[in-house]
Amino acid sequence: MQFDHKQYSHETLIELYKNLLRPRMIEEKMLILLRQGKVGKWFSGIGQEAISVGATMAMKYDEYILPMHRNLGVFTSRGIPLEKLVAQWQGKMSGFTKGRDRSFHFGTQEHKIVGMISHLGPQMAIADGIALADRLENRFRATLVFTGEGATSEGDFHEALNVASVWNLPVIFIIENNGYGLSTPTAEQYKCESLVDRAAGYGMQGYKIDGNNVLEVYDTVRKVAEEIRYTPRPVLIECMTFRMRGHEEASGTKYVPKELMDEWRTKDPVFNFENYLLQQGVISLDYVGELKIRNKIDIDNAIDMAFSEFDIVADTAVEVADMYAPTKEEQIEPLSDMKAEKRYLDAISDAMRLAMQRHSNLVIMGQDVAEYGGAFKITQGFVEEFGKGRVRNTPLCESAIVGAALGLSINGYKAIMEMQFADFVTCGFNQIINNLAKSHYRWGQNADVVVRMPTGAGTGAGPFHSQSNEAWFVKTPGLKVVYPAFPSDAKGLLASAIEDPNPIIFFEHKYLYRAISEEILTDYYTTPIGKAKLVNEGNEISIITYGLGVHWALDYLKENPEVSADVLDLRTLLPWDVEAVTETVKKNGKVLILHEDTLCCGIGAEIAAYIGEHLFNYLDSPVMRCASLDTAIPMNKALEDNFLAKARLDESIKKLMSY
Repeated sequence: MQFDHKQYSHETLIELYKNLLRPRMIEEKMLILLRQGKVGKWFSGIGQEAISVGATMAMKYDEYILPMHRNLGVFTSRGIPLEKLVAQWQGKMSGFTKGRDRSFHFGTQEHKIVGMISHLGPQMAIADGIALADRLENRFRATLVFTGEGATSEGDFHEALNVASVWNLPVIFIIENNGYGLSTPTAEQYKCESLVDRAAGYGMQGYKIDGNNVLEVYDTVRKVAEEIRYTPRPVLIECMTFRMRGHEEASGTKYVPKELMDEWRTKDPVFNFENYLLQQGVISLDYVGELKIRNKIDIDNAIDMAFSEFDIVADTAVEVADMYAPTKEEQIEPLSDMKAEKRYLDAISDAMRLAMQRHSNLVIMGQDVAEYGGAFKITQGFVEEFGKGRVRNTPLCESAIVGAALGLSINGYKAIMEMQFADFVTCGFNQIINNLAKSHYRWGQNADVVVRMPTGAGTGAGPFHSQSNEAWFVKTPGLKVVYPAFPSDAKGLLASAIEDPNPIIFFEHKYLYRAISEEILTDYYTTPIGKAKLVNEGNEISIITYGLGVHWALDYLKENPEVSADVLDLRTLLPWDVEAVTETVKKNGKVLILHEDTLCCGIGAEIAAYIGEHLFNYLDSPVMRCASLDTAIPMNKALEDNFLAKARLDESIKKLMSY
């Protein structure tokens, strides 16, 4: 291994060595504790420390780093107290996740680190969002994100690099090519000779370096970071290294040929750099010995502190409350009572335009949302008013854009992401469910993101542009799910969603965009999330519904004036308004839950179960549901009409009335 310390001072070399030695000694101690049964699991980075340490030291302290689970050197080089790290690994309250997540699955704004989730690839898109915020704020910063060679097979890798390249984002993508994805060798992961060759496909610079040479890593990352801070663009760096331990300790290394292990043992990054500094007279054997003693004392003390901390006593109220970031209770009132006739679509556009004026840090992203104005023309004219920086056309990559929205939030921005059709959310599902929804609960980082979801049937658009998929999200704590039925609510609830620091899935029924109008307030105002609205009063039955179902119910009652019914518009599906549901059930005793979604496991099932469990004594009949068929949505009008719940509404109401 050839070291070249170039112009770097002895102080820099010594600092590199200290930061290289510390994670190695911590890991060696953790492996002892693992064998003693004092820790439950460990993902070792022994043999790879030079990448973490060299890259981290090359970055400025106010620049974000997004590491993986073998990057202990990132955390120690950023100066995180070791006792807090050990507490995190042991699931103690003083850890970064309060015992809610393991190892390095956490972030810390104090140290500008954003940890991974187990799915490996999604953090790369988050790095894009962080870098985008820096660009929008004219901050001359770079962002560093790690991935392994195995995760380069995931779509998230492609999407993140493509977005970073198209948007000229100052992101350094580091691939730690350690030879194996668990037990799968690189020959079974990819066909190209080198992963860095992929950089050319994204119009990016690429470097392939010795990942065990801490000086080469430090020098390369430092130079790249200096360049892209002022000439923003992404760069791909492939660091060749080797994992000297198993994927995690239980998996062992028997799948690695002995001669390969022996070869890489001679390339040990700590041993080789230590010898180089000794040969150059930069350090002495006495210094090495003293440093190791100090490290051992620090490590032992930190472990003792963390292990002596009391075990967590679960508090249900705290656990539930921490799923969401705190929100303001007061609503924003309009400055005037001026009103204008607005379509459902116009009301949504109004809310976003006024919010963009109100929040200079709000960004709208989505396919065709800029000059074209979006598939439904809701953002038409926005790019002329707010510019392409804040109204951004995106490549066709839902996962990366949801991830980038989270990155924007982490770095001080608010984001609205338009899912061109709600059906396409499947391509961004992991980012929503595992990143947006869990971020605050895991490490206290809110996700100030609204995902707009044009949804629903009635337009003959078929199985992939008409689904009602709200039930996928009401099962996910950490999200809020909003579904307005009227223009006034669409405007007020979207404004509330934008003001709310939590991730909001905001459903907009496509059929209603141009089908209904209403006189609404022209000023900016908010409508409370989580509150239902009684849109019709009656004393025989209660119809609980939302979205297009509200209009089906109201139309039915107009055509059948002999039926006296409450129509309760839920407006919000997570959290749904238990109090309002309880009130109407107690009043009428007969309940029909109506929704466009399919019957099985729709939100109607949850509400029906709640009523049956908590309000049984007030019922005069079984709770009934009227929903769409448990099939995919057909395109043909006759088939679509038959599919929709509306086709069974009359039968359901008559059955309920006659019980």
